[in-house]
Amino acid sequence: MSEHVSPTAPPGSRPPYPVRVDGLLDARLSRGLWLVKWLLLVPHYVVLTFLWVAVCVVTVAAFFAILVTGRYPRPLFDFTVGVLRWTWRVQHYGYMALGTDRYPPFTLADVPGSPAHLDVPYPERLSRGLVLVKWWLLALPHYLVLAVFVGGGVWLGTGSWDGDGVWDDSWGFGGLVALLVFVAGVVLLVRGRYPVPIYDFVLGMDRWAWRVTAYALLLTDAYPPFRLDLGGTDPGSVPVAPPPVGPSPAGAPATPVASPPASAAPLAAAPPSRWTAGRVTAVVVGSVLVFAATGPLVAGGTLLWADRAERDADGVLLAPAASVDTDRNAVTTDGMVFEGDGLEWVVDELLGTARVEVTPADPGDELFVGVAPTADVERYLRGVGHATVEDLDTGWGIWDDDRTWVTDDVAGGAPAVPPTEAGIWTVEASGTGTQVIDWRPDQGNWTVVVMRADGGAGVAADVRAGATLPGLTWFSVGLLGVGAVLLLVGGLLIGLAVHGARPLPPSGPVPATGRPVVPSPRGTEPDLPVTGRSGT
Repeated sequence: MSEHVSPTAPPGSRPPYPVRVDGLLDARLSRGLWLVKWLLLVPHYVVLTFLWVAVCVVTVAAFFAILVTGRYPRPLFDFTVGVLRWTWRVQHYGYMALGTDRYPPFTLADVPGSPAHLDVPYPERLSRGLVLVKWWLLALPHYLVLAVFVGGGVWLGTGSWDGDGVWDDSWGFGGLVALLVFVAGVVLLVRGRYPVPIYDFVLGMDRWAWRVTAYALLLTDAYPPFRLDLGGTDPGSVPVAPPPVGPSPAGAPATPVASPPASAAPLAAAPPSRWTAGRVTAVVVGSVLVFAATGPLVAGGTLLWADRAERDADGVLLAPAASVDTDRNAVTTDGMVFEGDGLEWVVDELLGTARVEVTPADPGDELFVGVAPTADVERYLRGVGHATVEDLDTGWGIWDDDRTWVTDDVAGGAPAVPPTEAGIWTVEASGTGTQVIDWRPDQGNWTVVVMRADGGAGVAADVRAGATLPGLTWFSVGLLGVGAVLLLVGGLLIGLAVHGARPLPPSGPVPATGRPVVPSPRGTEPDLPVTGRSGT
C-alpha cells in the first residue's frame, strides 16, 4: 500500500492518504467557552482513559493476528477506529483545535452531523513483516516530527527566587499545536473570531499526527506522507472531479484524456458497527483485567525465578550490593518495627532468618556490624557523628551495578567506647573481610549499625541484605494464580464482545459494487444488485 501516483493522473496530483481526518470550523464560536472546556470534557477524559487501555490490549492481540494470518480482525479494527474517532471529536472540541462549540457525543460510531470526522478503510490484507517494525522503527522519523507538533519540542522556562536567594528554574514543555491553539483562543477571547490561517495550520498538524497514530496502531500499511495537508477538509474526503475530456473526431464520442488516481476512488462504505454499549463495556473491563494481570504475572514469575536461581549456598536470597561512604563514625538504618499477634507466623512462614553482609571498601579495614534495640542504639550514639540511611540511588536503573545508599548526616564526635565493647547488641560481627550476621526478627523496634571496629571516623563499605524467605515459593505461585485468573476472565470478556461484534454476513454474493445480490429464477434476467444499505 505504498503511496504512488497513477501514470494517467493529472499532472501535479497527489493520491489521498487512506486515513481521512476532517474538522470543520464553526462559523461562530463563543469567546470564553474555551476557558472551561477542560472541565466540561472531564467525563470524556475518564471514559477515554479506559478506552485507550482497551486499545493497547486490542493492538497487542491484533499484532499477533496479523503476524499469523496477515489480517486485522474486523471487530477489533472497528473498535480501534471507533476510539480514534471519539478521541478526535474530543480533541477538535477541546485544546487540539477549539474548532467547535458543539459538545462531542459519547459513541464509537461516526456521527453525520458532527463537525469532526475520522475514517480508516479496512485493509483486507496487511504485511506480516511490516507489523514487526513499522510501529517503532519505520515510524521513528515521524515521532521526531510529532515531538515538535504535539509535545516535547517547544520548551518554556519559568523560575522564582527561593528562600536562600537562589534562582530556582522550572521547565515545562508542550507542542506547537497547543501553543497555536492557545494563541487562537486569546484572539478569540479578544476579537471574537478564530484566525482561519492558524486553524488550517493546526488541522494540518493534527491530521499528520492521526495518520501516524493509525499507522503505529497497525491499521494500515500505507506509510504516512511527510506533508502538511492544511485546512479542515482532508484531501482524501474531497470528491474526485470527472476527468477532462479531449477533442474527438467529428461524430465520435468524446474521449477522456486522463483518469483520476485509482487511490482517489471513493471508499466503500463500512458495514454498520455492532459495537453496542454493552460490548464496549465488556472490552474495556476485560482489557483493564488483562492489563492488571500483567502485574502479578510479572512479579510472580520474577520472584519464582529468584526463588529457584538466586539463593546462595545457605538458601538466603540477597539483594544486590549497595555502597555506603561517609566520614562520620557510624552508619545506621531507621528503626525497624516488628509487632503484632501474628508476628511469629510471619517470621516462620514468610520472612525467615534475616542476613546482613558488610564488605569494607579497603580490605585492610576492620568493620563492625550489629543489630540492637533502637532505644539502646540512640543512647550509644548520642553526641556521636553518624549517618542514617534514607534512600537507595540506583543510578541508571535496575541494570546499573552502581548502587549507593543516600544518607542523612548528623554531626558529632567519636563514641565513648568502641562498638565491640558497647554490650547492647543482639547479634554482632567484626573483623577484616566480609562480616555476616544472621538474625531472626522479634517483637520490638530494631536498628542495624555499621562502624569501624575501633569506633573511628570514616566508614566505606558494600552492604547486602536478605533473608531466607521460606514462603516465597507459595507467594510466587499465588501471584501467578491471581494473574492467570485475571487474564482468563479479561480474555473471556474480550472474546465474547468481539464475537458478538462481528459484522453480519451478506445475504447473498457480493459483487464488485459492494452490494449483495438477489438470485434470479433460472431462465429469467441475470442477478441484480439490491439497492439501499448493504447487509454487511
